[in-house]
Amino acid sequence: MVPRIFGKGVPLKLQSASSSSAQTESQPAPRCGDRIYNPLEQCCDNDTILPLNRTRLCGPNCTFRPCFELCCPESFSPQKKFVVRLKVLGMKSQCPSSPISRVCAS
Repeated sequence: MVPRIFGKGVPLKLQSASSSSAQTESQPAPRCGDRIYNPLEQCCDNDTILPLNRTRLCGPNCTFRPCFELCCPESFSPQKKFVVRLKVLGMKSQCPSSPISRVCAS
């Protein structure tokens, strides 16, 4: 695998499966706010760069991965219910419109 360097306007070397010569392709570096991040190792969640394997609590008994999922309250009664929903790639994911991944036990 050819190393990839992320930076604004920095060429990426891509190895073609059908050819032994490397091609240079310029792609804009992903940004999180005003900072550059590596999407192979990190994500941008609310202008914060997080490692892809980061987990957080969703309610008292459930975890979710903020790079890939949302923690959504389903009720605000004394016995609060939480649902983990999937983030949809390429969209600004929101609780009401995202597909359910799992319901957290209360």
